[in-house]
Amino acid sequence: MDDKKIIFSGIQPTGCITLGNYLGALKNWVNLQKDYNCIFSVVDLHSITVRQDPTELRKRCMSFLMQYLACGIDGEENIVYFQSHVSAHAELSWILNCYTYMGELSRMTQFKDKSSKHADNINAGLFTYPVLMAADILLYQTDLVPVGIDQKQHLELCCDIAKRFNGVYGDVFKIPQGYIPKEGARVMSLQDPTSKMSKSDPNVNGFISILDDADTIRRKFKRAVTDSDGEIAYREGKDGINNLLSIYSAITNQTIDESVNEFAGLGYGVFKERVAEAVIEELRPVREKYDELSKNKDYIKQIYTEGAKRANYLASKTLRKIHRKLGYVDR
Repeated sequence: MDDKKIIFSGIQPTGCITLGNYLGALKNWVNLQKDYNCIFSVVDLHSITVRQDPTELRKRCMSFLMQYLACGIDGEENIVYFQSHVSAHAELSWILNCYTYMGELSRMTQFKDKSSKHADNINAGLFTYPVLMAADILLYQTDLVPVGIDQKQHLELCCDIAKRFNGVYGDVFKIPQGYIPKEGARVMSLQDPTSKMSKSDPNVNGFISILDDADTIRRKFKRAVTDSDGEIAYREGKDGINNLLSIYSAITNQTIDESVNEFAGLGYGVFKERVAEAVIEELRPVREKYDELSKNKDYIKQIYTEGAKRANYLASKTLRKIHRKLGYVDR
């Protein structure tokens, strides 16, 4: 790799990649890849904290990787791979577990949320999930991590673990910084605009998949929750309208004020139609590229196989340094 700074990011292959993932993560990845050395992973190790159907998980992993490429990620210039194909992630996670405190992990809000949703399967992996996330990042001496607001706490813990380890063994890990985009970072559910748009939402009308067809997108926006005011304005208490304005602004690269002015005097029906059409046009090339990639499985395999080789090379450099610091016998 050259002297450009390193970016690492990944999405867990559960549910589907939503408009929220696209605007909050993938679109930014595409922009960032021009100026950074980028490492993008389908983080499949993270997905098994919840029981998965093996056949479905395998299909989803392939689909997610193809969606990365369809969104504009260059699989030849960047490192694009499956997390489970680089065993160093799991090895470093174990090492970092020994430098992470139980109290720190018990304060993670996502653990509390997920525990309440999966009360019959509160496993150790769910508890130590943030340590694996820290390993993902620190393994590649990452400079910048594009994260949503809901992952900020995990990134802060990652930095704390890295500083603690460095405090004992010297300059081993680079301390990463978070990159949180100002617009479109937090897209809310179309059915419950007080909650984040989620790829695991049981209500399919709450989210837009980036592979949804035009008719499905129109139907979901038509059913989007608004309010009874009849005024297109961005302010507290208008969660549904705020969400639609945020989505429209992120896609059109307008400010919220510019979007509000554009829709002044129009009704909610027309407003929702316009937002839907903007989303359809934004995602059209993604769906077309995905269909094209689906017919070229050999190329996809080449991308993730070469990606894993390059990732393994970088990861092994970090692990060798850590092994020496810890006192392991040289291999």
